[in-house]
Amino acid sequence: MISCRTSIEHWAMTEPFEIAREVITDLPVLMLELSDGHGHAGRAEAAGVDYDGETPQSMAAQVAGVLDQLRDDIDGADLARLLPAGGARNALDCALWDLRAKQSGVPAWRRAGLDALAPVMTVYTIGLGDEATTRRKLRTARAYPVLKLKVDARRHLDIVRMAREEHPQARIVVDANQSWSRSLLLELLPALATLGVELVEQPVPRGQDAALDGLHSPIALAADESCTDSRSLAPLAGRYQYITIKLDKCGGLTEALAMADTARHLGLGLMVGNMCGTSLAMAPAFLLAQRCRYVDLDGPLLQQLDRSTPLRFHDGWIDPPLPALWG
Repeated sequence: MISCRTSIEHWAMTEPFEIAREVITDLPVLMLELSDGHGHAGRAEAAGVDYDGETPQSMAAQVAGVLDQLRDDIDGADLARLLPAGGARNALDCALWDLRAKQSGVPAWRRAGLDALAPVMTVYTIGLGDEATTRRKLRTARAYPVLKLKVDARRHLDIVRMAREEHPQARIVVDANQSWSRSLLLELLPALATLGVELVEQPVPRGQDAALDGLHSPIALAADESCTDSRSLAPLAGRYQYITIKLDKCGGLTEALAMADTARHLGLGLMVGNMCGTSLAMAPAFLLAQRCRYVDLDGPLLQQLDRSTPLRFHDGWIDPPLPALWG
């Protein structure tokens, strides 16, 4: 049997991180390690899906409920039968990928069918705040070619205009985190297009995606909260042009790779995202990022500390994870 150890960690943000639905100052995560009887160990980290009520404690309880089924030959498909999509399965699945890499000496990226790993360009996220704070963050982010601007139902165009003034050359993604209506989206789209915004993420609330029916947007739309696992994708086609895959939502790298295949067949583009977290949370998603047009794996840049073998970030680029970190 594979043995499993869990713990709860807290990672402080560099400063309060505000989005449309909450302000984060401290990120609690579930840390999980799987080990065999031969000295091999695989690690993973999960923040879970907070807006669905997941906490490190609830995820740890889910993991505890399946410990007696962690056979030596268990795989990702088995985990999908044991647990629903979400943070607990993500932690187990990604730790299992790491464990298998350590056992076999075959890196996770090769087992995922990739020929190699290349650096990827991540967005840099600017949280909500007052004008002085927002402008300061935008000036600090001038080394990053792609910005992701958090907005809500009141603060939107003004933030994009600030970004254009402080970082004129930036490519811009806007994330409304479900805070807009169809009417507000229609009102804002012309100005957003003029300002050069190239993607709007989750404009309308999850469950209200039909509000986008018949809408001809000059800017691509991406489903985030509305996109969970593979079963959620078919209703999104025709309403969105991209999906945002997050390992915490879909239940791990195994399902994320399957989602990427399904999305391609449905004509949906790919973005990989994160629920914040350290480099250990970003490393499995880095494999998926190899297939994505948009990459949002900047979580460690928003935190005070990181893992002892962190991902290397430089001017928006992320280098592949070292095996000592994951995979």
